[in-house]
Amino acid sequence: MSTTACGRRAAWLGAAALTGAIWAVPAAAQEAAGASPQTNGPEDFGTIVVTARRRAEALQDTPVAITAIQPAQLETKGTLNIGDLQGVAPNMLITQQPTGSSAANISIRGIAFADVEKSFDPAVGIYVDDVYIGTSTGQYLDFFDIDSIEVLRGPQGTLFGRNTIAGVINIQRTRPTMEFGGKFEATMSSFGTIGLRGVVNIPVIEDKLGIKLFEFHQQSDGFQKDVSTGKRLGKTNSENFGAAIRFKPTDTLDMILTLEKQDQVFESYMASTSIPGDVFCGFLPAGACGGNMTGDLYKVYKGVDAPGFYKAKAATLNVKWDAGPVELTSITSYRKSREHVIFDVGTAGLFVADRPQTYDQFSQELRFAGDLFKGFDYVAGLYYFESDYELNQSTFVFGAPAGGINVIGHSQSYAGFVDFNWQVLDTVRLSGGGRYTEDKKRYRFPLIIEDTVGKKWSKFTPKVTLDWRPNDGVMLYGTWSRGYRSGGFSGRAGTPFSASTPYNPESVDSFEVGAKTKWLGGRMTLNVAGFYTDYKDIQQSSVITADTAQGNETVVVNAAGAKIKGVEMDLAYEPVDRLHLRAALGYTDSKFKGFIIGQPITTPSGAAYLQQLDYSGVDPIFAPKWTVSLNGDYTIPLGKADVTLSAGYRYLAAYDQQIAPDPAIYAQLLAAGPSVTPLSVPRNDPRVRSDPQNLLDLSISATFPMNESGTNARLTAFARNVLDDRGPSFSFAVAAYPNLFHYAVPREPRVFGASFGVEF
Repeated sequence: MSTTACGRRAAWLGAAALTGAIWAVPAAAQEAAGASPQTNGPEDFGTIVVTARRRAEALQDTPVAITAIQPAQLETKGTLNIGDLQGVAPNMLITQQPTGSSAANISIRGIAFADVEKSFDPAVGIYVDDVYIGTSTGQYLDFFDIDSIEVLRGPQGTLFGRNTIAGVINIQRTRPTMEFGGKFEATMSSFGTIGLRGVVNIPVIEDKLGIKLFEFHQQSDGFQKDVSTGKRLGKTNSENFGAAIRFKPTDTLDMILTLEKQDQVFESYMASTSIPGDVFCGFLPAGACGGNMTGDLYKVYKGVDAPGFYKAKAATLNVKWDAGPVELTSITSYRKSREHVIFDVGTAGLFVADRPQTYDQFSQELRFAGDLFKGFDYVAGLYYFESDYELNQSTFVFGAPAGGINVIGHSQSYAGFVDFNWQVLDTVRLSGGGRYTEDKKRYRFPLIIEDTVGKKWSKFTPKVTLDWRPNDGVMLYGTWSRGYRSGGFSGRAGTPFSASTPYNPESVDSFEVGAKTKWLGGRMTLNVAGFYTDYKDIQQSSVITADTAQGNETVVVNAAGAKIKGVEMDLAYEPVDRLHLRAALGYTDSKFKGFIIGQPITTPSGAAYLQQLDYSGVDPIFAPKWTVSLNGDYTIPLGKADVTLSAGYRYLAAYDQQIAPDPAIYAQLLAAGPSVTPLSVPRNDPRVRSDPQNLLDLSISATFPMNESGTNARLTAFARNVLDDRGPSFSFAVAAYPNLFHYAVPREPRVFGASFGVEF
């Protein structure tokens, strides 16, 4: 896709219903406190501003389930990337996908799609400075120069578009200030980890033109070890740098051009979690088969070197023009990446994949916002997205070439949307809108079929919300919304049938009721939500045995559906000055319905037959029943310095990471033989189940002035995962009946570190 062609296209486009008791008490508490929410003291949580609905609104006035995460919450515990958000917001998981570059598996409210391939669309939309990142690769972002982070739970198909059926993580970086200033930070921590980060703002023309320069460096020796040599494995070295140029010629026109580049080199090693009965188990070194799912995950039976690199560059132009009755916003973005990774998936070199690929995306959004009449405001717009990618994978089995995958994909998406707020009564507001999306995808599989395959889909995704404010301390709301994720083709298909057979879009209908309340004169906010989701035509990735040189292929099928229900709570409380407490609780109950797919069953003699298997009884992936987060910090003035003590605890219940049938029932299937009646699979492979996690983080930091001109320094000591809770961060079974092999990647063990930063 040429940038000229993109420019032409861009130009064309240019908790159940709550009773009166819950709202009467906060109002009475505010009155007793003798202060309004806007004038109560050092921190009024109700004044946190969010842009969840493409408008600047107070968090407590926005009828959406949102967790607003302040940058200070992350800085005090040495947070490095988006993965450290896991568990902070209710019902949200974030893990790193090891077979891709800076790739993330993200789940919200039990909806996820865990795959690195660029032919598959994420279920959670990641937006950085209003730009959608169209693939899971590149989503594992560095956190430093961040202004705000918002986690929007539930489908956001009206304003944020397709592929946001689970929710959105909306990240805004700081804007160039056009005044001289900046901040720098150096960090050292366990496993040879060193971080150097800096941002500086330089004025060029006073109040008219300014430049922000940024540079982030991160390196680590890794926390896995080679069994034979004891040498650390999993090294990474990444650079992210660029400039943002802000031009504000008038009070009504504001333009920011951001140019950035990311360079990363890394090693990608996996631990063997194969067990007796897996095909590769008989060929693995002694000790590599039958290990445990805790300490053994940190040991690697290295067979080959596993280098990788990821190089990306991006340009974004954000223009805001206040034209009087209408405010216009234009966001134009182009992103291009090149990556290459060689990895051995826990087989001591017996199965090695060599995966070079390229990807680029272009997007253009035009938004119009204003007031149609008193009490009625709107946001409307047009959106265009286009991407191209190519994967050319070579696979080696037992050292010999075993074929490969060459896929060339192209996608286009057009959309128009409108969203409105109508103040029907003084205390009642009706909100809603809709988005019409049309998607086109086409693919070529030169090694498998000659013809190009393609298909087009379209969908209208509406949303309706009614909220009621019985008093200044309470807002009750109810929402119905629909989300949609585009269909596509299986990018790792190994047979002509799988390559030419598309999978269909999936959709959700979500029903939500909630309450946002303020207590104690604004010192405490308590937000609760209850939701029910009807999930249809679920896109489910599955690795099955296949008559190919690799012995398997990855395909996507549409499972029949699922029902998901749950509750969520966000609490923020400042009982006394300088003490801040936060808590989040999420509960999710999700079940498949009518999930039947065809699975090849290979007998010991080598013969195979296709059997319909009913997976309705297995657990959906990345859907823990409980997520709990408790955080607190207390600041103590000591002379000219402020010392802050921080603690954070996160609990994640056990959850499955893949639809992979338990190999223990293989013998039962063979004994039953071919059957016209679908046979029930009672559970997933126990090895793909992550154990419950108890994650404790502690830190102490001191902030003090360095001179009289406003330069401040901060010294922080931190410990992450203090309890050294070990287990799998990612676990995967390759093929089924029989299983070929199984691998996993461990989560970060206990880490100690310190950082020193200066802000001026």
